[in-house]
Parts: sequence; structure tokens; C-alpha cells
Amino acid sequence: MDISTIIGLTGCFGMVALGIITGGSGLLTFVDIPSVFIVVLGSYFGLFTFSSVSNAVGVFGLIKLCFKIPHFDEKSLITKMMAMSEKARREGLLALEEELEDLDEEFMKKGMRLVVDGTDAEIIRTLMETELNQMQERHASKIAVINMWGTLAPGLGMLGTVIGLIGMLKNLEDKSALGPNMAVALITTLYGSIMANLMMIPLAGKLKSADARESRVMEMEIEGVLSIQAGDNPRILASKLLTYLNPIDRKSVEAEVLKD
Repeated sequence: MDISTIIGLTGCFGMVALGIITGGSGLLTFVDIPSVFIVVLGSYFGLFTFSSVSNAVGVFGLIKLCFKIPHFDEKSLITKMMAMSEKARREGLLALEEELEDLDEEFMKKGMRLVVDGTDAEIIRTLMETELNQMQERHASKIAVINMWGTLAPGLGMLGTVIGLIGMLKNLEDKSALGPNMAVALITTLYGSIMANLMMIPLAGKLKSADARESRVMEMEIEGVLSIQAGDNPRILASKLLTYLNPIDRKSVEAEVLKD
């Protein structure tokens, strides 16, 4: 569970609620069902126009991912590649075939299979980079759906404001209709701003960060696979791979994998 997402959302909504309460208004004052229909559901159905049905329906699965911490275990990957590098230098690349079944990382496993099969280094790089690029494109198309929801919500909020004002102006003689119409006019704008700035834009940013980290790990695996094929010394291999980590992680991992 990614506690930072929970802290962020809870803190944002908590501060908004605190501001409402300390401002002298009750929370129920800001609950308006027509505004929910216009902003939340209206903007959601706009996603079907923007993208495919599968992407629009799957947006909730993407939001769910923001509550999970992606686990890549770079230290374990570096350790495994160092061990394979050492074995390949000692026994030859064909000796790595029996190691492939123990690999859990499919991307690296495919690359090492190509190495064992004697595939040219440039072909391996091209194939692995193509798979990396395709993954990034898939992620980008899905993240774009959440970004679009964040874009549509304020627009639907403004639309709700216009609807409320029109209803209010057309019924000025009906004093009982002024309050509800004014509520729709103002609360829809509030809902749109909350959805965009407190939810969708930050969640899309979190997914982009996860995509960047996964891409960096895959780039590290490409470098490792090609270094193993080239017969690099395990310590040289580790030094190459450590450059893909941030300075804090690099220092802790370096102490483990290069301790001898």
C-alpha cells in the first residue's frame, strides 16, 4: 500500500473540509446531486469520446494502481546479472540456459534467451528497446485518459455554472428556485476544481513517475544483458548498472553488491 497517496488525498480533502467548517458552513451545504451528475458523471462519459471503451472503463484500475507501491527490486536484478556474468565468463554463454528458468523478470529473461541463442547484439538491443518503447506508449495512452478526466472536470464545472445561472435568471420571479440554481452554479465549479487539482492531476503524475521508474529498470536490464553478452567483468557490469539508480539507492546497493 502506497501510504503517500493516502496521505495526499486525505490531507487535501481534509484541508478543504476544515476550511469549509472553520468558514462557518456545514459540509452538507456543499453536497449537491445535480452537480455530481454534471461534473463527475458528465466528465467520465467524456472519456468514452476521447478514448476507447476499454481505456475509459479501465481508468478505475489505473487509479487503484496509485495506491500500490511498484516493486522492481533493482538490487536483486543487479545481483542476478552479476552472477550470470561471472558464470558466462567462466563456463560460456550456453551455460546460462539453465539459469533462465529461475528468472522471474520476463523482460530480462527474453533478452538472456536471445543471448544464449547467439543473437547479434544490435538485434538484441533493437528488440528490447522496441518492447520498451511499446510499453511506454501503452502507459502514455492510459495516463492520458486520467489527464483528460482532469481536463474535462473543470470544463463540466463551468458548464454546470452556466446551467445554474440560466435556470436562476429564467426564474427570477420564483424566489424558491434561486437558491438551488445558485448552488448548482457555484458547486459544479467547486467539484470540477476538486476533481482536477486534488485527484486526477496528482494521480496522473504518480503514474508517470512509476512509468519512468519501470522504464529506467528496463533500460538497466538492456544494458546488463548486452554487457553479459560482451563478457564484461561482473564488477564493471555492476558499475554500469548502478548508474541507473538515484544517488541514495546507489550507495546502499553498491555497499551490498560490491562489498567484496
